[in-house]
Amino acid sequence: MSDTITLTGIVATPPKHIVTSEKLEITSFRLASTQRKFDKTQQSWVDADTNWYTVTAFRSLAANAIGSILKGQRVIVTGRLRVREWATDEKSGINVEVDADSLGHDLTFGTSVFTRTPASTATPDTPESAAAAEEIPEGPEVPELSVDELAEQRAKHPSELPVPF
Repeated sequence: MSDTITLTGIVATPPKHIVTSEKLEITSFRLASTQRKFDKTQQSWVDADTNWYTVTAFRSLAANAIGSILKGQRVIVTGRLRVREWATDEKSGINVEVDADSLGHDLTFGTSVFTRTPASTATPDTPESAAAAEEIPEGPEVPELSVDELAEQRAKHPSELPVPF
């Protein structure tokens, strides 16, 4: 039995990416999720406790995450919750981990630009998902702009251009 959880928070460590000898891609990072509450005495929102999670993504999600997620960004994660106790001679503790099913930027705090992974480089989880990916039509072609070109165009038309993270 597994518990599914959805979290929002800040990527607290640079994502680490490895490829195993069996060619399994894995990306992991620590996520800090701070609860907010309204303090009636101060008449303002204040930070409450922070929960810490280790988020791990596998296969195509891992490959896409390492190219998209950076330390300090706000993200939303959905996945399977695992709680593990550990102990050494000197210390003991509990690790709270999330095996991510979905991962992306939290658009409450900014904008993001989606780029579809080409089917030839994606690692499908199942034959059905690979077939479904092949059936999705190509979107409009988006020109690649340099940082200077993007900044210049954003200055002219700020509401029409994406904000890269």
